[in-house]
Amino acid sequence: HAREAGLDPNDPRLRLAFDLSKALIGFPRHLSQHTGGFVMSRGRLDELVPIENATMPDRTVVQWDKNDIDELGMMKVDILALGMLTAIRKAFELLERHYGEKRTLSNIPSKDPAVFQMLQNADSIGVFQVESRAQQSMLPRLKPQEFYDLVIEVAIVRPGPIQGDMVHPYLRRREGKEPVTFPSEALEKILGKTLGVPLFQEQAMQIAITGAGFTPDEADDLRRSLATFRHVGTISNHRDRFLQGMRENGYPEEFAERCFSQIEGFGTYGFPEAHAISFANLVWVSAWIKYHYPAAFCAALLNSQPMGFYAPAQLVRDARQHSVEIRPIDVNLSDWDSTLQATNRPGKYAVRLGLRLVAGLSEKDGKSIVNARATGYKSPADIALRSGCSRLAIDRLAQADAFSSIRLNRRQALWKAGAVERDMPPLFRSAHNDLFEDPKLDLPAASPSQEVVEDYVATGLTLRKHPLAFLRSKLREKRVIPAAMLKQTPNDRLVTVAGLVLFRQQPGTAHGTIFLSLEDETGVVNLIVWQAVQFKFRQAVYAAKLIVCQGSLQKEGQVIHVIARQIWDWSNQLRELNSEQGSTVVLPVR
Repeated sequence: HAREAGLDPNDPRLRLAFDLSKALIGFPRHLSQHTGGFVMSRGRLDELVPIENATMPDRTVVQWDKNDIDELGMMKVDILALGMLTAIRKAFELLERHYGEKRTLSNIPSKDPAVFQMLQNADSIGVFQVESRAQQSMLPRLKPQEFYDLVIEVAIVRPGPIQGDMVHPYLRRREGKEPVTFPSEALEKILGKTLGVPLFQEQAMQIAITGAGFTPDEADDLRRSLATFRHVGTISNHRDRFLQGMRENGYPEEFAERCFSQIEGFGTYGFPEAHAISFANLVWVSAWIKYHYPAAFCAALLNSQPMGFYAPAQLVRDARQHSVEIRPIDVNLSDWDSTLQATNRPGKYAVRLGLRLVAGLSEKDGKSIVNARATGYKSPADIALRSGCSRLAIDRLAQADAFSSIRLNRRQALWKAGAVERDMPPLFRSAHNDLFEDPKLDLPAASPSQEVVEDYVATGLTLRKHPLAFLRSKLREKRVIPAAMLKQTPNDRLVTVAGLVLFRQQPGTAHGTIFLSLEDETGVVNLIVWQAVQFKFRQAVYAAKLIVCQGSLQKEGQVIHVIARQIWDWSNQLRELNSEQGSTVVLPVR
């Protein structure tokens, strides 16, 4: 990379970086038998730099500013922690335990047409980096067929390429709607892999050196001016020097202006190619696991929360749509983590939801319940006596309807949990019957819709009917169509749709446009809400849990959106699902 960018490979700073990278490659194996941590200095760190406690527990930060360190000539190394790495590791552990396959990041097959087809269909919920609305809209258009296409996919849906007007030219050239041309053979070598459109920071540096005659030091200064993450870049300071250099080397003024405009887009945020390649590798690995082992993929994601765009409810729903059996939380059958359990289909496993999904249940209580159950618990009181868990833990499990194996429904379990005394006198510990309840008590059964409400309150998801299934008759009266019908509906048709709000997004590159994703019992509807509509229906757009929307259906290949015209807040309808208690459904919104 140094040579390609025109930098001196013998630069002491580059040699130091190279030596450190070699040390890091073999570092974990060498260090695991000693400290189990990451060595940053030969001596005590607090004797070298000022450090302080971070806001998060057990975290420490160095007080020096990264720009000051740069001015001092000290090397900086960014170490990025990714939740997907945890999820992939947990998925690999499940594959080895249940399928006998020992997988690593390096031995996943690199070519699998079925996995690429899944990505082309935007079937990417839970897949690293490509599960967002923008990425799901791009996948059917870019149609990745090989690994480097994923590198492009990761890099192109970024503020830099979008604001630099690189996305549409690249797609037109990829689809054959625009010829791929290069103003010179020198630039063809730089831009050949990206069809003549600069997408990576390295390409910006190489264009500056080759096309505009920048020196390596000037190119490095250009690189530094390309902003990352939250900091605004200063690339515009290089404009006159760049345009003059391009003119002197015989490039047309229009091309030079367009080229600098594209590079200038990185002033908001663009990816280095090496970064995009690393991310694309995780895209591929997570997609491969999702396609071939959807049960293990779902369990691993659930055990790595919080992460990604989607709440456990949507991850579970997606797994069920991929024919994965999901089994409910149970005090006698669930571990703390979600696990895989054998089914009557050879080679197929079900996901047993873990106790970690029970709202308000501490990990300490959850694991003590699992460790003490032996051949199984017989009652809520039995759990309290044998595990030593808190009374609150029993109540939380009852609210989560986790006593099916003891043949107690939610209301029965809540009643019995109310009589639990953990510190019961020895005289009563051997009693086989519950001593503090009326055995003749006949509790009324909850309605199906109330059960759904309680599921969401206690665990954030349900394995019963979707909430909108109970409102479908009312929605039908308003001519609301299910999400699944949009595929068969003609383009530009005026439609009315409804759904629970999964998440709201307002990217900085969208010029104020808000993107909403709604979920009903048949699928997901994606809304585009222009600013004028936002102002008119502000309360519904920003606060509603359940939305009804009328708008124009827009299709482009497999990408389907509804351009909102009118939006209504139907959140009050959710109260009817639990009318007996008069409370509102608590649903996760990302």
